[in-house]
Amino acid sequence: DEIEKGLTVGDNDGGTSRRVLASLLTWMSENKNAVFIVATANDIEKLPPELIRKGRFDEIFFVDLPDSNTRKDIFRIHLTKRGLDNKHFDFASLSEASIGFSGSEIEQAIVSALYMAHAASEPINNQSVLNELQSTRPLSVVMSEKINYLRKWATGRTVSVQ
Repeated sequence: DEIEKGLTVGDNDGGTSRRVLASLLTWMSENKNAVFIVATANDIEKLPPELIRKGRFDEIFFVDLPDSNTRKDIFRIHLTKRGLDNKHFDFASLSEASIGFSGSEIEQAIVSALYMAHAASEPINNQSVLNELQSTRPLSVVMSEKINYLRKWATGRTVSVQ
């Protein structure tokens, strides 16, 4: 899970987060072995500055929502994972219909389409996935202000990953 869930700054947990943070920072400064630490965060502003400074986390990368080609790959991965033949799906139309979707939202559209097809005793097809995409409001729509704020915050502060 995201690192801010365990290391947020605040007094709402009886000091547990502060103790965990102190232990992590001590370990990071005293450890002599070559260690590469990678962490994810959805809300980096909740992290204390002493954790994300150079020398602890040397780079901060911003990973935006997937582009068209990446969405096509995500569809291929999740359809294949579920034993479905990719030749029955139009990845261009699926990618176009999923603009603004995260990888997990794409996966859930496939899962929902599988449930709906099963309930109707029909095989899943391109249209059933498109129907699920069209009935879903991704976080990029539901929380567009937060997404736009995060993109703006990341500009010039992070290394962009595309």
